[in-house]
Amino acid sequence: MTSEYRHIPVLLAECLEYLHLKTQHTFVDSTLGGAGHSLEAAKLIGNTGTLIGIDQDQTALKAARARLEALPDALRPDIELFQGNFGDLDALLLQAEIPGIDAILFDLGVSSMQIDTISRGFSFKENGPLDMRMDPGKQTLNAAEIINTYNAADLTRIIRENSDEKWASRIAEFIVRARQEKPLETSEELVDLVKAAIPASARRVGGHPAKRLFQALRIEVNGELAVLRQGLDAAIRWLNPGGHIAVISYHSLEDRIVKETFSSFANRCVCPSDLPVCVCDKLPILEIITRKPLVPSPQEVEHNPRARSAKLRVARKVTEKKID
Repeated sequence: MTSEYRHIPVLLAECLEYLHLKTQHTFVDSTLGGAGHSLEAAKLIGNTGTLIGIDQDQTALKAARARLEALPDALRPDIELFQGNFGDLDALLLQAEIPGIDAILFDLGVSSMQIDTISRGFSFKENGPLDMRMDPGKQTLNAAEIINTYNAADLTRIIRENSDEKWASRIAEFIVRARQEKPLETSEELVDLVKAAIPASARRVGGHPAKRLFQALRIEVNGELAVLRQGLDAAIRWLNPGGHIAVISYHSLEDRIVKETFSSFANRCVCPSDLPVCVCDKLPILEIITRKPLVPSPQEVEHNPRARSAKLRVARKVTEKKID
């Protein structure tokens, strides 16, 4: 377990370039973490700007505040930090009492500290409790409850839907059989069970055999996909005309939601394809800036292996027209 909040910001240069931050801007970091991105963003918006940081983790907020408040006066914006989830973005921004935002960043997934803190149970590489809650102070459902109480059909569904694991039903069968003898309590027990469930030939490709199961459980515990949809919709509503939204995702399910959401706000016309001109008056609300997602350079991946699967998508708000 680490006592220091260490986090290397992923795709930092690309985020700063595509967010187009300027003085007097209001910037929202909806996944603040250790403020790796926000520290550099603050320098661009300066002491005339406003920086709003959101995170579920109290440890992250404490570390981020210390780093941000250590900035010299000329570079330190008005800083407002909130404990919460970006699924509650509407309520949090209302609490911040701002009229709109100029840029927002979502850096999805689990922070380095959460992974490295064994007691949080996020890592399949360390033996910890089956927890995986992003906000243990407020959440009651944890991974152990899912593993020990969901029936085989529900386990199969969440494993398959949240990770595309081809051995989902077999893993679910092994879980149900094992817990009949004793409840499963640790990540080590779960990893051993996955290795037993997946044939040896299949375990030799695709990385660690438990990676997809742990991802599926974490998504279920924290409701991550539903929360992501809520957060993206809210962020687009709050963006000022010309404002930018940037999202870093780490697996195909997240990236698909971001891509589809951006597309739905960029291509709103519902006119029949044979009409020569649009008559539905559903104007685009977003302009997609990155037609293909940006990915880390080989040099960044070498420096920070956890960036390997990252994909960055960016869009710009183009209209003040009310979203129906």
